[in-house]
Amino acid sequence: MFRHIITLLMFCCISLTANAQEVQLNSNHPDRHVVKKGDTLWGISGKFLKDPWQWPKVWQFNRAEIKNPHLIYPGDVIVLDRSGKNPRLRLLRETVTLQPGAVEEPLDKEAISTIPLSVISPFLNQPLVIEKDQLATSPRIIGAQDNRVVLSPGTRVYIKDLDEGEGLDWFVYRPGKNLVDPDTKEVLGIEANYLGNARITKYGDPASADITKAKEEIFTKDRLVVSGDEVTTNFVPHAPDSAIAGRIMHIYGGVAEGGPQSIVSLNRGAADGVEVGHVLAINRYGRVIKDPEYQKDKNAPSKPKLKELNFDVTTGPDGKKIVNFEKEPVDPSGKIVLEPGMVKLPDERVGLLMVFRVFDRVSYALVMQASEPVYELDAVTTP
Repeated sequence: MFRHIITLLMFCCISLTANAQEVQLNSNHPDRHVVKKGDTLWGISGKFLKDPWQWPKVWQFNRAEIKNPHLIYPGDVIVLDRSGKNPRLRLLRETVTLQPGAVEEPLDKEAISTIPLSVISPFLNQPLVIEKDQLATSPRIIGAQDNRVVLSPGTRVYIKDLDEGEGLDWFVYRPGKNLVDPDTKEVLGIEANYLGNARITKYGDPASADITKAKEEIFTKDRLVVSGDEVTTNFVPHAPDSAIAGRIMHIYGGVAEGGPQSIVSLNRGAADGVEVGHVLAINRYGRVIKDPEYQKDKNAPSKPKLKELNFDVTTGPDGKKIVNFEKEPVDPSGKIVLEPGMVKLPDERVGLLMVFRVFDRVSYALVMQASEPVYELDAVTTP
């Protein structure tokens, strides 16, 4: 005889220690939510919490202890429990016991993800940022069977500069545009244009390989990068432990402005302390305007010349000085120096993003929330 067991698992609680930042409920939160296919943890949390990215913070676990937090499936019910002193969100799941020690669980269900993986999958499956020094040593296609020009799946190709034991499966790519830091003008890496896959059939000089997949046309001189380990898809959003400040370098998808679910590249990476799962605020730089009621002092000194102002000056890769006119001059303490009558408006938060892939100097992030359009060069900071 079957008996039903209702398993209540604590999903998260809305109470924190006195010295932690308070996590608040949404004013129009529901009492419960039935998980549906296509839901994400971020989206569900947003129905209950004002800041949905803070849900892991109230699990009462350390991040290192959360081995697999994504155990929520379509059909599960998230319930707002008000029976205790502090409200809690609980996961209500029904299972069926067939016999002592055996529990029937649905096998055809897939646990929901933190963010929509279908949106970011092209940025997870292939390498996208190539270090500058890596280009000079990457194996390259030097020819093809029967002197073919366009290399399609099934074509035998010959690879130069590939050593035995480096791996059998490789990505084929073509160097794309430089990723340039908008502040320092330094080239942080080269964005690769993924073309397809190749599998080594015989090592040697040159080595032989077969094209196994072609997303775009492949030609001689295209280069190879070994297929590495699978990247992280088990995201636990959290704020950085230290202050991080950077900029959006590029918005993908052929658009001039971004919004929720837009993918962007940042000029900060692992070398700057950025981690997968980091949530950063998107800020619009406050404009400098003239006070409409400012009255000029007749005895005030004349306007200083450009060379007398302490503009943000950096040195480019060619050794030339670069003046960043987007920033106002600052004094040694870092305080902005404005001309009399000029006022800098405060920076305004316009959204949130979450980092999902990190390279040494560059990272990719998904815009999760945006109250205004997101533009290239918008600042990103620790929220």
